[in-house]
Amino acid sequence: MPMTPTMPHAQRSLRAHRGQLKVPGPVITETAWRVERNLGPLAEAQFLRLITTGQIEVIALRLADYGRCAELVEAYASLRLGLVDASVVTFAENLNVATVATLNHRDFTVVRPGHAAAFEILP
Repeated sequence: MPMTPTMPHAQRSLRAHRGQLKVPGPVITETAWRVERNLGPLAEAQFLRLITTGQIEVIALRLADYGRCAELVEAYASLRLGLVDASVVTFAENLNVATVATLNHRDFTVVRPGHAAAFEILP
């Protein structure tokens, strides 16, 4: 399967931060779909095992978080931000962190979180 140029960077980032990664639930669904589509079902299973082994912690969104996501989707309608990216912003705000791991540099260089001037983007 073809790998995008950013995939090796993403893999290095995952390895470097294993056990430290906290991810909102909607990100898992999208990531699993992309991994399966680009790398196949065995790679998807490997990704899912990162969750079961505690290398990635999945955090469920609360009711209020969905409200914040709706606000972000509306505020950044021209970007077509969507639930997945809005959940990352909401989660970062909840944890008061400004560093996010994403391949979506386009949106995350534009979006301004409520708790910081801008995001630091990895990889």
